[in-house]
Amino acid sequence: MINIKNDEKLSVMNHSCAHLLAQAVKHLYKDAKFWVGPVIEDGFYYDIDLNGQVITEADLPTIEREMKKISKDGKRIVRHELTKEEALEMFKDDPYKIDLISRMDENDTVISCYTQGDFTDLCRGPHVESVKELKNFKLLKVSGAYFKGDSKNKMLQRIYGICFETKEQLEEHLQELEEAKQRDHRKIGKDLELFMVDDLVGRGLPMFLPNGYIIWQELENYIKDKEKKLGYQHVMTPCVGNVELYKTSGHWDHYKENMFPAMEVDGESFVLRPMNCPHHMMIYSNKLHSYKDLPIRIGEIAHDFRYEASGAVKGIERGRHFCQNDAHLFVTPEQIKSEFKNVVDLIFDTYKDFNITNYHCVLSLRDPEDKEKYHPDDEMWNKAENELREVLNELGIEYTEEIGEAAFYGPKLDVNVKPAIGNEYTISTCQLDFCLPAKFDLKYVDKDGVKKTPVVLHRAILGSIDRFMAYILEETKGNLPVWLAPVQVNIIPVNNEYHLNYCNQIKDMLIDNNIRVQLDDRDEKLSYKMRESQTKHIPYTLIIGDKELEEETISYRIFGQKETSTLSKDEFLNHIKEIIKDKSINN
Repeated sequence: MINIKNDEKLSVMNHSCAHLLAQAVKHLYKDAKFWVGPVIEDGFYYDIDLNGQVITEADLPTIEREMKKISKDGKRIVRHELTKEEALEMFKDDPYKIDLISRMDENDTVISCYTQGDFTDLCRGPHVESVKELKNFKLLKVSGAYFKGDSKNKMLQRIYGICFETKEQLEEHLQELEEAKQRDHRKIGKDLELFMVDDLVGRGLPMFLPNGYIIWQELENYIKDKEKKLGYQHVMTPCVGNVELYKTSGHWDHYKENMFPAMEVDGESFVLRPMNCPHHMMIYSNKLHSYKDLPIRIGEIAHDFRYEASGAVKGIERGRHFCQNDAHLFVTPEQIKSEFKNVVDLIFDTYKDFNITNYHCVLSLRDPEDKEKYHPDDEMWNKAENELREVLNELGIEYTEEIGEAAFYGPKLDVNVKPAIGNEYTISTCQLDFCLPAKFDLKYVDKDGVKKTPVVLHRAILGSIDRFMAYILEETKGNLPVWLAPVQVNIIPVNNEYHLNYCNQIKDMLIDNNIRVQLDDRDEKLSYKMRESQTKHIPYTLIIGDKELEEETISYRIFGQKETSTLSKDEFLNHIKEIIKDKSINN
């Protein structure tokens, strides 16, 4: 989707349309007062105080009609410059504008307002020349928003909209929005009963329902099987840690604002862990290691907690609780390149399995000027950044560099995906760390008998299983491949009285072969049960009638197809087992 803020012409048009919205609202709601109406990536919004009246989405068409009426009138939009005293007098009855004006420095800021017909609004601009240019718009939704974003202040009403130059552009965008709505993992999660959230449990704390947990487990088993073949050893560590652990690692100084508050228990302070590296450092330090032991690869599907801002919380894509596909590789300096290459190979091998092609690599570096965020050791940073850059160049990996995006302890490779909807985000990462091993005084005995400090690679392949699951749901629209589907086979008898026993035989056969199956023996019409099977995105729907019973065969229909195929029971069993074993994302 287009980013309105990055298009100068569309940005001006959308900001002007925010004023058109405000003028229409003022016509319809005489007591309305307005806070701010900025341009955002996907259009504009305006925050409005309606003095107790409530606008719902059912009211948006009425507001749109008034906007179109004003647009047809074609009034010019005229800019006026004001002194601070004049501005305060002009908006003396509007506390929201007075608040804005009072915080302006008249010596540094030109105060301006824009007038269109009977409506004047405080604004820096710029605007289009006439409201006549604002023809192709759509109001999208309405929500609540606290004045100045502070929950202690009054709740205002925020109306969102978007405006384009042509009707065709608007229609295309609205189609994209509808597509995005259908792909949104939160909608899919609700429709397919995968996960839920409830404010009584807490915002950003999703709960996986039986269907969703099956997908979660399959993803966990998938990545752990790949890691085991590569020599990873899996561990389990606590979800909490002593604050002293995070003071030792440096997270308490550099990451505390993203952590939940500390809990005082028996004279000690504990915190929900935001990441797992300190625990894994302690596991490594449990005994002395020889250089012959390295590399040591410690992996964990670990429960982590971060205090995300409420506005950033989004289903299972970004929550306050999530499970990382985490690992820490303890290596000698000579092993950095080979182990880093192995991690990169694992990332791209996984992406191939899931048909992930729309991604790019970012080398995330520190900002040398930021002395608070990053561990203060120029020599360490230069060495670590050059090591990663050299490896990426040797591997022939195309990448961009971003200053200020490194972890506080070291540079990293981030692999950012562009999902079907929304902005790109990071799934996989590999971070090079000379810092934490030194902080925890980790050692190994080199071949010359001298104790040396290992280097650590922090890496995540699926990122968090939660976010990866959200990504896959949106990419597939919930049409999951057979190996991931919560229910792989749905059996529908044409007539329960005559066909149910044979259906139960098929069900038992599939269960014995670890295939997830359900038998729909409800007293409903066949057509209804067939439609529902499609609605639930079940990959295989079996229709069992007289012919199948007599010939001991299975007739099935694959999700999204109209054709029905028939196989013997053994043939069908072998067919679906092969499909599941293949683990194709496209089958």
